[in-house]
Amino acid sequence: MPVTVAIDAMGGDHGPAVTLAAALQFLEEEPDARVIAVGLDAKLKAALAKRRSPARDRLTLHPATEVVEMDEPPAEALRRKKDSSMRVAINLVKEEVAQACVSAGNTGALMAISRFVLKTLPGIDRPAIAAQLPTRGGGVVTVLDLGANVNCSAEQLGQFAAMGTALVAAVYGIERPSVGLLNVGEEEIKGNELAKRTGELLRASGLNFFGNVEGDDIFKGTTEVVVCDGFVGNVTLKATEGLAKLLYEVLKTEFTRNILTRAAAMLAYPVLIAFRRRIDPRRYNGATLIGLKGVVVKSHGGADALAFKYALHKAYAEAAHGILDKIAQRMATMPHLAPASAEPSVSNA
Repeated sequence: MPVTVAIDAMGGDHGPAVTLAAALQFLEEEPDARVIAVGLDAKLKAALAKRRSPARDRLTLHPATEVVEMDEPPAEALRRKKDSSMRVAINLVKEEVAQACVSAGNTGALMAISRFVLKTLPGIDRPAIAAQLPTRGGGVVTVLDLGANVNCSAEQLGQFAAMGTALVAAVYGIERPSVGLLNVGEEEIKGNELAKRTGELLRASGLNFFGNVEGDDIFKGTTEVVVCDGFVGNVTLKATEGLAKLLYEVLKTEFTRNILTRAAAMLAYPVLIAFRRRIDPRRYNGATLIGLKGVVVKSHGGADALAFKYALHKAYAEAAHGILDKIAQRMATMPHLAPASAEPSVSNA
């Protein structure tokens, strides 16, 4: 069945120059996909006129008259910009014209608008932000929440675990993904009261709960899913991205220091290219706003065409694998993780 992805073509630091180029590359790689690019009509047409692609006939332009700025308060974007490219793209998912939405725009606004327009799935109190990080063995680990909810209850962290396992099972084909609770130690007695209470819930949940994991377990691939609150998750994500850039810049500096190191770099070039590819954050771009009644993927605001293309592939895969039904089915079996009826805490990360 064809999958249509709506994109907020104006979102991010680069707008249509990147989003349309990425959309065409994505369509060339996914012959069953369709893309609806939403944005300011004149700018979309001008950017598309510079592009040639055999997949052009599967890309449709959809006009919007407003743009949500990257530093705009989420509440203002929600109330005042009802014809923004971001909101129109999300509306297309609500209306079932598209099966997924991708935006590189303002994270807080995207979460607020998505929550308002799409609502949450049954059994879900708050949506979370889930993304994949590389592991030592060459695979990925799904981590959530990465910034949507700074303060969480144990029940909400349990919901994140259930959603994360449904995502991994559907997209990666792992029948019973293991779950780790990010903590300051492996022992059950470690951590604050929230961590201890969450551990108790997860041990009784029926999920494949491994236990507490520490920060280095993320990249070891100790578990397929790692759960934490949005404060811890966002700090972890930003630190990871910073470390990846640091490692690349240090290697580049050292290999270009003098004629001898440049010669060594030529010999090591294949290894350096493989290293860069393996830790390149662009290849893991795209965080899912999981728990909504629609697939919404947040791309990094500074994404280039390669990075945005990976976010499109992620949205396509989740829609094609029926992730919404899988989450709903999993939550229906876990009444003890019922919503705590707390108001969402939206991040501006």
